[in-house]
Amino acid sequence: MAKPNYTFEKRQRELKKSKQQEEKRQEKLARKDTNEPTPPSDQETTS
Repeated sequence: MAKPNYTFEKRQRELKKSKQQEEKRQEKLARKDTNEPTPPSDQETTS
């Protein structure tokens, strides 16, 4: 019977976790860029 390679399994879990964190970070940046409020124009401020 083959011996389990725990180091390989651990490395794969770490890679998966870091990939998910990177995707989450990218999504946050994309949301932040699209949801930035635009500063009011001069016409709106002069009433």
